Amino acid sequence: MNAPLYTTEILRLAASLPGPMTLDRIDGSAEQRSPTCGSTIRTVVKLGDDGRIEALSQEVQACAFGQASASLLAAGAVGRSFEDISEALSTLEAWLRGDRDDAGTWPNLAALAPARSRKSRHGAILLPFKALAAAMKSAHA
Repeated sequence: MNAPLYTTEILRLAASLPGPMTLDRIDGSAEQRSPTCGSTIRTVVKLGDDGRIEALSQEVQACAFGQASASLLAAGAVGRSFEDISEALSTLEAWLRGDRDDAGTWPNLAALAPARSRKSRHGAILLPFKALAAAMKSAHA
């Protein structure tokens, strides 16, 4: 028998996704859409003088996996640099493809393991990280 795709942990993470917030300053923003599933995420970010994330807000229209990924991203993003986000994205992509056995050092990404065998869910999982990276990059444009 196959393990369930939508585990209690995935649903808990999706339900714990913070709603959009108003930031006192927006340094970068980006909107990303997954062509695979149609999920959309709009991310705005406030950066410190050192370029690290001070605050972020996400508007997420995605499946439970996209929401769960966005929740994990939000929980671990403050204090991270663009390089940290890029590395997490690269590691997550490799893990989803099966090129790595672990999801890397970003906290709790292993909770998304039920979707590794479902390529149709990968786009939604990667979307929050792609949107945040694009928002940070736009701050330096």
